[in-house]
Amino acid sequence: MTSYSSPADLTLPIVDETLLDTPTHDKLSLSVGATHPPRILLLYGSLRERSYSRLLTEEAARILTRLGAETRIFNPQGLPLPDSVPADHPKVIELRELSNWSEGQVWCSPERHGTLTGVFKSQIDWLPLEVGSLRPTQGRTLAVMQVSGGSQSFNAVNALRVLGRWMRMVTIPNQSSVAKAYQEFDEDGRMKPSAYYDRVVDVMEELVKFTLLVRDRSDYLTDRYSERKGVAAEVARLAERAMEQETETTGS
Repeated sequence: MTSYSSPADLTLPIVDETLLDTPTHDKLSLSVGATHPPRILLLYGSLRERSYSRLLTEEAARILTRLGAETRIFNPQGLPLPDSVPADHPKVIELRELSNWSEGQVWCSPERHGTLTGVFKSQIDWLPLEVGSLRPTQGRTLAVMQVSGGSQSFNAVNALRVLGRWMRMVTIPNQSSVAKAYQEFDEDGRMKPSAYYDRVVDVMEELVKFTLLVRDRSDYLTDRYSERKGVAAEVARLAERAMEQETETTGS
């Protein structure tokens, strides 16, 4: 029978113990939490007149609204290519303000050439990791979905998960992939009853649950040892510089 044991030496000589945080139930508990509806931003990845990623996104927004969330859908029409114009372009400002407003997001892209579309990726590329002290996506929850013209695939949702991790988001476990999307919507653009529709409901329920769990704890959940260490080093550097300047002034 295999036996398991801990390392004999449990010391952490490299770690700055003064900056190390030990998570506890108390630190994760809330005395008072936000009571407003969860704020969900939805993004889709096609400019076609009958865009199935848009139709699926709209269906998700209806479900989220029924579940008590406040939703806003960003229309990517007119959004310039990343870095082709200054960041003060009206569509870029609109997208960034919506991201800052949101507490959770839904990303839905068609699968094109085995991955997400350029239309979708351009939206994320306009959202930097940091804008001053604001981080447009860090700590927000994320649900990913895709539509396919052929058989069911998970290439786009897998790519979206990688992207969500890079953007420091809390991506929920469930996801939606709708195959042969042209068969799944009626003439009015509403999704037909199917196992695909039921899965979308599952995903939106899970997103709302995770958003309620995360939103008031987001700052704590995304607080990192390495970043605290960097801040402490910068504070120490500034303090040392201030002392040097004071010495120089006194000496003169």
